[in-house]
Amino acid sequence: MQIGRKNVHGKGGVRFKTPYTSSKHKGQIRNLCTELVLFEKVTVTRGMVKDLIKEFDHLVTLAKRGDLHSRRQAAAILRNYHVEGNSDALNKLFTDLAKRFANRNGGYLKIYKLENRKGDNAPVRLLTLAD
Repeated sequence: MQIGRKNVHGKGGVRFKTPYTSSKHKGQIRNLCTELVLFEKVTVTRGMVKDLIKEFDHLVTLAKRGDLHSRRQAAAILRNYHVEGNSDALNKLFTDLAKRFANRNGGYLKIYKLENRKGDNAPVRLLTLAD
């Protein structure tokens, strides 16, 4: 028989930390892609930039293809947000952004380096749509 507390670290007694799982990461990428389509710019940390660019390039490629199967694949990624005065993210992707990037093969985003975040000194980047 063990006497005392088991797996307790520190003064607060936190037994297990909540892990940063792949499902949380995938959800964050989906949210950021949706915001990027709707607002055409997003501020993220340096670690998220590579995954966000990869997913957004895939969405634009689907939008340029423009068939029903592509629309359903993009709908599985984008969230169903509505902004006042505008349509949802899926319609904006397939109508506005597909026409804007029709003659461009990749390089849909510009990346700007910003100052580090104040709280934790994390490196921050601003991603905007290329013209």
